[in-house]
Amino acid sequence: MSKSSPIADVVMHPVRLRIIQQLGTRQVTTADLRAAMPDIPQATLYRHVAALVEADILSIVEERRVRGAVERTFTLGGRMAHVDHAELREMGEQELRQSFLTFIAHLGETFDRASASDADGDFRDFLGFGEVQLHVTTADLSEIQARLGELLAPYLAATGPERRTVTFATALIPEPPRQA
Repeated sequence: MSKSSPIADVVMHPVRLRIIQQLGTRQVTTADLRAAMPDIPQATLYRHVAALVEADILSIVEERRVRGAVERTFTLGGRMAHVDHAELREMGEQELRQSFLTFIAHLGETFDRASASDADGDFRDFLGFGEVQLHVTTADLSEIQARLGELLAPYLAATGPERRTVTFATALIPEPPRQA
């Protein structure tokens, strides 16, 4: 994978999506990633981190020696870690479908991990899902996305031990145009 690889080719993999999710707006070390994803073999994790670094999805912000090895600290890199509209338009039907199914599968895996590790019994207190149909213009949708970004911004950084991480996923699926 290189910096010229389409973002979808790089990030639409379940392990890579989980790595990106772990970073969010913070910096993490490889040790942090291993601790957060113990089900991923170390070699596999490192291989996917390397692919994300090579594609400039992740950036190395610090390197330090720890017991003879180099531990790297990562943050999200220069490229946006999502598929933009231009790339969506360029995808073939199969690639688009596969990218969406990868997103849905990752969401399902996130649900399964959270549900299976509900030691404190409050999983359902934080769980919610639903669907609503909006009737929007392109301008309306742009405004909704901007305002949603503003609303969520204060909650993107882990600011205290009392905070719990939740996954907030969105999918916009336009219905086919109505026949007159």
